[in-house]
Amino acid sequence: MPPLAVVPVIEQPLPYAGRLELRATDAIDLAVIHCTELPDLATAREYGERVLYPSGTGNSGHYYIDRDGTVLRYVPEARVAHHVRGHNPRAIGIELVNRGRWPNWLDSRRQAMDEAYPDVQVEALAALLRQLAAALPALRFVAGHEDLDRETVAASDDPSKQVQRKLDPGPRFPWQRLLAAIPLQRLPV
Repeated sequence: MPPLAVVPVIEQPLPYAGRLELRATDAIDLAVIHCTELPDLATAREYGERVLYPSGTGNSGHYYIDRDGTVLRYVPEARVAHHVRGHNPRAIGIELVNRGRWPNWLDSRRQAMDEAYPDVQVEALAALLRQLAAALPALRFVAGHEDLDRETVAASDDPSKQVQRKLDPGPRFPWQRLLAAIPLQRLPV
């Protein structure tokens, strides 16, 4: 396994980060890999800042990694971010900037996720996960959003068809390469 290198992290807390529920970081045992399914980091930030709940908070990962490997923290680890149903209290959410199915997320004719993840982005992810594993002693597992949210919904183009709500990080994500570079194991699902 590669040596621990400190990945530079740019702090860019969301305006509502302080309203998110506090948690003990020693309870975090899972990192969830997402892709933004948006065209760029600026659009991802815009989506993350949207207030969706009466608490004055919205949906966001903790970390965002741009295509060039830049790592940003939107939510501190000690706060519960809304990024994956049923697992948020135990998980760190990491969003990789990638188009995914954008802008036709639920169109049954447009379910391919064909944008590759650049090497520099995957390397930054691996470095971040090694850093988090060193800082969070309970962190043992990694999963894709698609592993944890398997709900299907009516397709936007044809309600008689069902599509998977979440497919990220998708078929182009290099799981074997990532797992060989980090001290975490894939969460059995």
